[in-house]
Amino acid sequence: QVQLVESGGGLVQAGGSLRLSCTASGRSFSRYVMGWFRQAPGKEREFVATISWSDDSTDYADSVKGRFTISRDNAKNTVYLQMNSLKPEDTAVYYCAADSSMFKSTQAGRYDYWGQGTQVTVSS
Repeated sequence: QVQLVESGGGLVQAGGSLRLSCTASGRSFSRYVMGWFRQAPGKEREFVATISWSDDSTDYADSVKGRFTISRDNAKNTVYLQMNSLKPEDTAVYYCAADSSMFKSTQAGRYDYWGQGTQVTVSS
């Protein structure tokens, strides 16, 4: 069992930056693929970024590529999402998720564990 707790959300002006953190409890964090997803009001949950457990390779949604960076610190059981050049359309609840399978995935259904979410609001 893995429990995930996100932090770092808040209100920021367009063009600003935020760093989200997600800390995991439980064993074997280093063996989980980790992902970030987001859900805006009235919209479906969408993939943002994912990072492998084996080689720290990453994938990003086209909408955030070049602006967001996912990273992990296995010693701290934490995954991060650095968000730069934020836009009003980035406003959403951001969730981190853990996947016990071998490979990165952009599909929410592949992830086994989810955090409670943290609100990010970008004002114009």
